[in-house]
Formats: sequence, structure tokens, C-alpha cells
Amino acid sequence: MTREVGGVLIMAGGTGGHIFPGLAVAAELQGRGIPVRWLGASGGMECERVPAANIPLDAVSISGLRGKGLVRWLGMPWKLSRAVFQAFRVIGRHRPECAVSFGGYAAGPGGLAAWLRGVPLLVHEQNRVPGLTNRVLARFARSVLQAFPGSWPAAAAAVTCGNPVRADVVGLPAPEARMAARNGPLRVLVTGGSQGARALNEKVPAALGLLPESLRPQVHHQAGRDRAEETRQAYRDAGIEARVQPFIDDMARAYAWADLVVCRSGALTVSELAAAGIGAVLVPFPHAVDDHQACNADYLAAAGAAEMIREADCSAQALADLLASLLTSRERLLDMALAARGLAMPDSARRVADLCQEAMAS
Repeated sequence: MTREVGGVLIMAGGTGGHIFPGLAVAAELQGRGIPVRWLGASGGMECERVPAANIPLDAVSISGLRGKGLVRWLGMPWKLSRAVFQAFRVIGRHRPECAVSFGGYAAGPGGLAAWLRGVPLLVHEQNRVPGLTNRVLARFARSVLQAFPGSWPAAAAAVTCGNPVRADVVGLPAPEARMAARNGPLRVLVTGGSQGARALNEKVPAALGLLPESLRPQVHHQAGRDRAEETRQAYRDAGIEARVQPFIDDMARAYAWADLVVCRSGALTVSELAAAGIGAVLVPFPHAVDDHQACNADYLAAAGAAEMIREADCSAQALADLLASLLTSRERLLDMALAARGLAMPDSARRVADLCQEAMAS
């Protein structure tokens, strides 16, 4: 068998927020006839998602650095050195012409190995606050890319190119085409991401139960694996009819259906809200590293595309009051949706792919 060489090496993993933007760029590159390989971490989500997208994957042995205890920290230099060596060998075998870090455990050793091999390195940061891996790799990168303006210091000369999101979300009709002629009960989509969010599963049913009958919306709720039945019971206890699923396979269709989303504010979620053009109530995950979810949420809130409420302040009554202020006005929800769409960068995957090709040609 002839070994495929050249092309682009994408390095990302751990969470969907790192993986899905990489998959969007991979699809764009493959559409241009450019070979793509993936470097991930053994046992990570990427080991399922990437092969399913027909992208060859190599895995290195690495895990997170934060909050793992003294013993793990003492062993980390050895583990990191081993992962760099593994990545160095992968890059030597396949000789990519460009490497792109989207963050995650494997991106650190992979990016360092790419630099040692003389492979042009691009770093893409999805959040408004750069993660540890990308902060380190930025020192060695040919180009630093950011989803949101101002994520990196001015000295980094970062290129703002948005977060690559799925084509079916980017391709949704404009908010006014979807929403302007609607009548009847409003539609609320609730999602805490692919794993759900216990706080939203508990607080949203309780809050909706406090609303007068005239304001109660239709509800579609992604509760997360193993949490759907307890969430259904929470809605029953609150006297609210809701469609509850562990996981929503077709998020584009769910966004198109909704008038308002209640959700966390991970980078990918925020970017999908903008691409879809839909207003939101954002409840940032309070334990996110460097409080980056609150910073992401503020980007939409400052533009009038969302309302942010901290989880510590998100009692059932406080959330009910906030939802009541939004659910009384279709016009306001449409304005929020239009503001969100105004922040979208629908050609983000193309922009990143263009920069990859520029690096390959250098």
C-alpha cells in the first residue's frame, strides 16, 4: 500500500468544541483535493468522531495537565516527552506540509513536534480566552487565528476568521424568513451540549412552571446521556409538556425550529447561534477554565443577541423573570436573532483552509 504524504495535519481533541471546527476545515480541505490526517489523544472523543468522517487518525498517549494531583504532575514531563516523540514519528512518516492546532490534549505535543520538524504551524483559538495549549503553541506558530476579535494580544497579530461550524447550520434560512410569519406558542430549545447540563435540566423546567399559562412555550430539550428520564420527570412535576431527548442528532433542524435557545456558552455553541441567527439565554458553565464561557457569552450579549445569567444567580424565579421578559415579544426575539446573524462568519472554514494553503505554498 502506498503511504499518503503531504497535505494538512489537524491536531484537536477532547471535546466537541475542539473537534467539530477541525472537522469542518477538514471537509473544506478535502473538497479541494488536499489530503488530511488527524492527530488525537488515545481514548479521546476524536477516536470515534474522526474515523466516522473518513479521516485517517493517529493517536498519541497524553491527557490533561490541570487539576490532576501531584503524582500526575510529577509524571507529566515523561508523558509529555513520550507524546512529543510519538507525534514526531507520525509527522516524519506522513510529512504534512502544514499543521493546524485547534486545541486539546494532543495539540500540544503535536504542535511542538511539527515545529521541530520544520512544518508550518497554524494555531486556531475557538474561545475568547485562549487555552493553555494554544497559548504555548502560539510562540512557535506561523499564524495565530482567532474566532472572536481580541482573543489574543495585539502583539500576536492574530487573524480573525471565526469558528468553522457545520455546513447545515451555516445554510439555514435568514431569521426573518424563518420567524416573521410564526404565531401561536413560542418555541424554546434547551441544550447543555452533547453531555447535557444538570443545572439546565433542573432549573429550566422549574422556571417554566412559574410562568403564566399564556407565556408557556413549546419546549425541545437535549438532556444528555442518562439524564433524559429525570428531566422528563422534572417537566411533569412542573406541569409542562416538553419533548426531551438524550441527544439531538439534527441540531440545524432544532435551531431552525426554535425562537429562543437556553444553553451553555461554549465556543462552538456561541458560533452556531450566530451562524443560525437565533437569540439565546446563556448560562455559562461556572467551572470553565479561565471563565472562558462567560467571556464567550458576553460577545453575544454585548451585541444584543443574547442575555447572560450566571449559574449562581440562576434561581428558578430569576430565570422565569428573564424568560417572561423575552417570551412576551416576538419582535424582540427576531431582533436578537438578527443581531446574532450579524456576528456570523459563515465562510470561516474557507478562510482557515485558505491560510493552510498559503502555509503549504511558503
